[in-house]
Amino acid sequence: MSVAKVIEITSTSPGSFEDAIRKGIAKAQRTIDDIRGAWISEQKVVLADDGTIKHFRVDMKLTFVLED
Repeated sequence: MSVAKVIEITSTSPGSFEDAIRKGIAKAQRTIDDIRGAWISEQKVVLADDGTIKHFRVDMKLTFVLED
């Protein structure tokens, strides 16, 4: 029997939502083993004073399996 845990993280990137997702998962994988999936719950852009996009931000839930 497997038991999974879900954590929520936020990640940002100046380039794109996809880059923010990739960076967030890569950072989590440094300390969490066996990440099985990610669910993107929110996407948001942070604007600079001149109205241009400064950062792409994603809130995501990561699922990983706990060791026996």
